[in-house]
Amino acid sequence: MLHTVGADPAHASRSDMMLAVAQVARAQLSERWVHTQREEARHKARRVVYLSMEFLMGRTMSNALAALNLTEGAAAGALQHAQNLEDLTNCEPDAALGNGGLGRLAACFLDSMATLGLPSFGYGIRYEYGMFAQDIQNGCQVEYPDSWLKDGTPWEFPRAELTYPVRFGGWVAHEDGKVIWKHAGEVAAKAYDMVVPGHGTHKVSTLRLWKAVAPDHIDLGAFNTGDYARAASAKNEYENISWVLYPNDSTLAGRELRLKQEYFFVAASMQDLIKRHLHEHHTLDNLAEHVAIHLNDTHPAIGVAELMRILCDEHSMHWDRAWALCGSTFSYTNHTLMPEALESWPVSLVQHVLPRHLEIIFRINKEFLDQAARLCPGDHDFLKRLSLIDETGERRVRMAHLCVVGSHRINGVSALHSDLLVHTIFADFAKLWPHRFTNMTNGVTPRRWLAQSNPGLSRLLDVSLGPDWRLDLDQLKRLKEHQGDAAFRAQFRAIKRENKVRLAKLIQQTTGVVVSPDSLFDVQVKRIHEYKRQLLNLLHVVTRYKAILADPQAAWVPRTVIFAGKAASSYVSAKSIIRLIHDVGLTINNDPRIGDKLKLVFIPNYGVSLAEIIMPGADLSEQISTAGTEASGTGNMKLALNGALTIGTDDGANIEIRQQVGDENIFIFGLNTAEVRHLRITGYQPLNHYENNPTLKAVLDAIGEGEFSPDEPGRYSALVNSLVWGGDHYLLLADYASYVATQAQVDDLYRQPDQWSQRAIANVAGMGVFSSDRTIGEYARQIWHVGPAAY
Repeated sequence: MLHTVGADPAHASRSDMMLAVAQVARAQLSERWVHTQREEARHKARRVVYLSMEFLMGRTMSNALAALNLTEGAAAGALQHAQNLEDLTNCEPDAALGNGGLGRLAACFLDSMATLGLPSFGYGIRYEYGMFAQDIQNGCQVEYPDSWLKDGTPWEFPRAELTYPVRFGGWVAHEDGKVIWKHAGEVAAKAYDMVVPGHGTHKVSTLRLWKAVAPDHIDLGAFNTGDYARAASAKNEYENISWVLYPNDSTLAGRELRLKQEYFFVAASMQDLIKRHLHEHHTLDNLAEHVAIHLNDTHPAIGVAELMRILCDEHSMHWDRAWALCGSTFSYTNHTLMPEALESWPVSLVQHVLPRHLEIIFRINKEFLDQAARLCPGDHDFLKRLSLIDETGERRVRMAHLCVVGSHRINGVSALHSDLLVHTIFADFAKLWPHRFTNMTNGVTPRRWLAQSNPGLSRLLDVSLGPDWRLDLDQLKRLKEHQGDAAFRAQFRAIKRENKVRLAKLIQQTTGVVVSPDSLFDVQVKRIHEYKRQLLNLLHVVTRYKAILADPQAAWVPRTVIFAGKAASSYVSAKSIIRLIHDVGLTINNDPRIGDKLKLVFIPNYGVSLAEIIMPGADLSEQISTAGTEASGTGNMKLALNGALTIGTDDGANIEIRQQVGDENIFIFGLNTAEVRHLRITGYQPLNHYENNPTLKAVLDAIGEGEFSPDEPGRYSALVNSLVWGGDHYLLLADYASYVATQAQVDDLYRQPDQWSQRAIANVAGMGVFSSDRTIGEYARQIWHVGPAAY
């Protein structure tokens, strides 16, 4: 501590202690990182390059200590200074590099790439403030900057020698057969590395993040004349690119900034990988043989055009050869089935920000449509649907189409999602290239989401199965041998209760609400969005509240309903749902007639570290999206892995979880995908459900008429009207009766603790297939053609 932190051990603060432990781990990680990179370069390894706008890494120290087998030693060292290791790790802020499932998936994948020994680089943006820190004031979400870097972080390695120019705007000149992009502005991309250690190996993955730095920090002339705002304007104009994840895109300036962000990190990453490849191979002709570039959703789609620009404009490669290389190098994961969520940009905006790239996209589109026209002559509607340019209304560049056309493989993230991809949003492409489409069901890393977050259950698994399940999650199947053991079930229940006590303490600290760990902990934690249907969950809570009031002496199963998640800052309906949760909770939690029979809480500022406490403490996992809308889900996997039973629709990975754990160990309700499609085609009439279900009508009327917002009776009339009169786009009312009936089945089972435990154990036992190690192994074999490094 004296040499690394500069603090007297006798008077060191908890933060000093955390930094000292981190420096010990960092030193060992540095050795592994340097060795891994040296050997990969020496053997000219084929690498995966994973491009993602998000990497929701969470805290690093516990994971790093576990990978280095230093946890016990660090804990013992902390005790010598009267400190608890958990308290030290809690000093570390979450790295604010992502928001939801997309970013957490990318983080799990990097962990698995390292653990499997795959040569790999993750590339993203070093956000200074992340998305935002969420606070709740009077029930309303309030956003604050998430200044996770304000005190620095011991886990990043600045790479001063790695700086690349990224250019924007201007125009394109065609001179003497050459294309010259006359850019109007430039920003420097500076590299910062985070090392992702493998478990059970000395191999590591690299996460390289880019910070935007203005070429000249300030206009000194303007500063010396007292015009301080103008002196800093250029710096702010460009450096804001790496400030915030997903800037509010409800304004033109916000949309332009987001497009700049996407190009910024892709352009820097492309320059970096090209430089590394040329250093090792001296030619770009073999790029596809040594590099597999993966697009994590559409955010890095501009990479297809950028690689073409680099190959053709900067290295004078013939267009056809460059296009063949692109197609062999790129692969693409789609994460959404909703057409409105597929990213597209106005042609005018792309022209303004990236004029050369728009030219390239137009040429790609022309040659692609010419090819498609030869295969399906005369079908103009077919060509319109395929086009990279949406010509209806304002002309827009379809980024998902660019990904599909520029990639050799496209995958969905669950069996249902991948099937729907080729029958819905990409049906026309699938007719042209059926061989390009495949499935890669998502997974989660068992190191963080079980070993690290649930130490009690991990110890039980170590005793029962041995420690190797961390690297071979299929071993969980052997838990079925212990299902019939009453002593094992009792231990399992005791561990769950300990986790619930820990979660109850967190709830009291963050919300002030006291909840009983003996109640059923009913959890829905995820991004707040209408298709996730937090509002359907809330309709059940109000239904339950009214039923308890009507018959308080009934044998109610005490229940604590737990929400957490962030709404996008401009998403009015989602923010209204958060406020309604708080208003309903305020009423229920302060109603003396209810007592502990029902509690409703919203834990603010949801992130990885909170999830590590919530997941192990959950009894019931709410995965209730409208069938056919959730691509996969990974929260459902984490919760089931920690012994929660799922209540959900036949959607996303719920289907595959049901197949693994058995129909009797999951609560499935509502319309399936085919029934949803049929209902939409034949004409859905939500008013019928409202008029013909008195319980539902009473619940909606109570919300819409201000029972939970007496100070503003009309506060939620828009939410209710969107369901009853506005079409109920996500079919909450159609699934309500089935959902409420299935919740009664949940109560019936929870009244039988031993039966509940058996089914919870069956869920843990069935989760082996949902390891991200399995997922990454399939990507490596079937899409990237990358093998573990043997050196």
